[in-house]
Amino acid sequence: MEVKGLNIGYGKKIVCPNISFSVDKGECTAIVGINGVGKSTLLRTVGNLQSSLGGILHIDGKSVREMKPHQLAKKISLVLTEPVASKNMTVQELVALGRQPYTNWIGSLSTVDKKKIVDAIEVLELKELKNYKCFELSDGQLQRVMVARALAQDTDIILLDEPTTHLDLFHKVQILKLLKSIAHQTKKTILFTSHEIEMAIQICDKILILDGVENPFDEPCKLIENKSFESLFPSETVQFDGTTGTFRIQK
Repeated sequence: MEVKGLNIGYGKKIVCPNISFSVDKGECTAIVGINGVGKSTLLRTVGNLQSSLGGILHIDGKSVREMKPHQLAKKISLVLTEPVASKNMTVQELVALGRQPYTNWIGSLSTVDKKKIVDAIEVLELKELKNYKCFELSDGQLQRVMVARALAQDTDIILLDEPTTHLDLFHKVQILKLLKSIAHQTKKTILFTSHEIEMAIQICDKILILDGVENPFDEPCKLIENKSFESLFPSETVQFDGTTGTFRIQK
């Protein structure tokens, strides 16, 4: 995926201008920044759920704007913050929805489809829960189901909006480590938004910092060297410690 000079926003209002970055197969990348800077808007723009307001957005050298919906559905899968449409579905049924772009007009699952579903359930360690209704799951379990659905879709790129929201520390770490493992083992491109900046620094291959001005993008260690995190929050409230990769509250 290649993004150059991308402007994002709504209507004619630009929320964040001049975003440039590129991500390769097998990389896990986080988008971080303060509230309202445009993290979710960028993710939705990359996923073609809304139009960009200028700039270039290419996947495998082809403009996303020129790709038809069924082509995009085989290239990009999304895990958004919207609630599941029907929590009365079983885990297996929800994961199976990921195969929708590949099924025929009556939605029959082929042998390949069924294998992709089984594989996704196993990777996310959901085998014992596959017959549970979604309303019976914890937030952490349901989040894993949503990732499994995206994995079953078998796209080159997986986009996730705040995948650790409402999770405790253990499950936040579990989900982020899982995303990195999926990226490295399956060579898929994982791109997600997050407020967990310190975790992203430890886990991700690359980080995009949306600040509305320079929008720096690089490996976490290089961003630390360039002091890119230090201006993210007001220094009189929070300061970034480059030696530990953590934020400290100013008392």
